[in-house]
Amino acid sequence: MPNSKKIFTVQNLTEKVKQAKALILTDYAGLKVGQINELRTELKKVGAEYEVVKNNLLSLALKSEPLTGPTAALWVYQADDTTPLKTLAAFIKKNELPKIKMGFWEKELISAEKVMQLANLPGLSELQAKLVGMLNSPINRLVLTLNGNLQKLVFVLKGVKTND
Repeated sequence: MPNSKKIFTVQNLTEKVKQAKALILTDYAGLKVGQINELRTELKKVGAEYEVVKNNLLSLALKSEPLTGPTAALWVYQADDTTPLKTLAAFIKKNELPKIKMGFWEKELISAEKVMQLANLPGLSELQAKLVGMLNSPINRLVLTLNGNLQKLVFVLKGVKTND
């Protein structure tokens, strides 16, 4: 008979699954408590949540096959921002842990390799900056060309004036 605490936890996890735009499951074995707390803090700064979960309870919330090994979940609530994935990837590169098991992006199952590919994509603000730069580039070239012609005219007029 399930106790009320476990029922509440499954309901809480089910609600998080509904709200999350992405969910990345990791194997945190080998990480020290301090490292997990450091990762939590870094991810919280970028609007994500990282928590250790019980496999059976998360499996019930996901309505999936039972998970194996120690599992921690990265909850991402904004799908247009890959910053939490970049933060996780940077932490993995630095510490070689945790290991990514799998993920869900917009309710679709994705592999660990796909998670890393998403982490390597440029962020929304970076893409916006590139777009502004691309849109601004022709205008800048036009201004430089027009200024160049004006400068040539000024040099010619100065030359004519000095020859008189």
